[in-house]
Amino acid sequence: MSSFKSFTARQIIEALENANADSTLERLRFVKRLHKSDRVYQVWQEGAHAELVWSEKVMRQKLDYIHHNPVKRGYVDIGEHWRYSSARDYEGQRGLIDIQRWY
Repeated sequence: MSSFKSFTARQIIEALENANADSTLERLRFVKRLHKSDRVYQVWQEGAHAELVWSEKVMRQKLDYIHHNPVKRGYVDIGEHWRYSSARDYEGQRGLIDIQRWY
């Protein structure tokens, strides 16, 4: 999991820098823990809890949970309004990147 997080974090940061997404980069800089001196940004939450997704029902549950996080934090009123969420794609809108839908 750490290799995945490391690789994708570098890719995400590079894409944000290329897009001049300064406000997003500033947020990632802000959430970095003070004791972490090996990085400038914190893309992923620390730790990992792998869980087997063994059915479409479980996949829907996990995606619903992820899509609801920006709502829970008060960033948006509905999940598909969060610019960086695939919730848009699942509601028939076009997201920022192409995704492989699971249902």
